[in-house]
Amino acid sequence: MDLVSGDEFEKLFSSFERSAFRLETRERYHLAKDEEEPLRRFLAEEPDDLAWMSGWLDLMRHHVREGRSVRRVRVVSRPFSDYTRFSMSVARHSIPAGDQIRYLDRVKAERLGFPFSDWWLFDDQRLALLHLDEEDVLHGAEIITDSEIVARHRTWRDIAWRNAIPLEEFVNLGA
Repeated sequence: MDLVSGDEFEKLFSSFERSAFRLETRERYHLAKDEEEPLRRFLAEEPDDLAWMSGWLDLMRHHVREGRSVRRVRVVSRPFSDYTRFSMSVARHSIPAGDQIRYLDRVKAERLGFPFSDWWLFDDQRLALLHLDEEDVLHGAEIITDSEIVARHRTWRDIAWRNAIPLEEFVNLGA
């Protein structure tokens, strides 16, 4: 099996025409070098100028201007892990830029029979099944275009989106 990574993986985010959807199911992800310091600052309650996120925020705003959508559902456990709290903090900046992110409680996801794999679905036609190891390091994405597999993931996307809720509503449920 061939995995796309690096620049080839990044091109997936600029080459779709209409929509991109991500299902995130892990409690944490191995951080890219540019995210390690922001996480440290977050945990220390120090300010962050978000300069490390500017590329992603610009890309989200570009997609919105071009009429494309980027949606994500994050499956998370309670109590929230440090990584989940950090990602929620980041989402508060990413969402206004056009990154539509909803949250789904892990217990509910299990009841719904979700597969606990991470993936992106581009234009309802290309599935990028992410390959992560036990240390949460991304090794690349397997690109799948098989119509039955893609259709199954479209169904899971629709169920996830219908059952997930916006960030602040999700956070307030546990308050």
